[in-house]
Amino acid sequence: MTFKKLLFVFAIAGTGAVAGCSTPTEITTTDGQTTMTADKPEINEDKGFVTYEKDGKEVQTNTSEVREIKEVK
Repeated sequence: MTFKKLLFVFAIAGTGAVAGCSTPTEITTTDGQTTMTADKPEINEDKGFVTYEKDGKEVQTNTSEVREIKEVK
């Protein structure tokens, strides 16, 4: 097996491992809007924010505005 083929195999395997670690999550706000995220959001109870990534940008929502956070399977 040539070095390029071996490198390609490791790149594909690494991509699959990273994709397998993500946890799709649905966030529902108190006004009924739902947002899908690729990863589990970070909850900071000290500051009162839920932080997640949407369309490549980091979004913060006040925890008092979040009704439910659930994993999508």
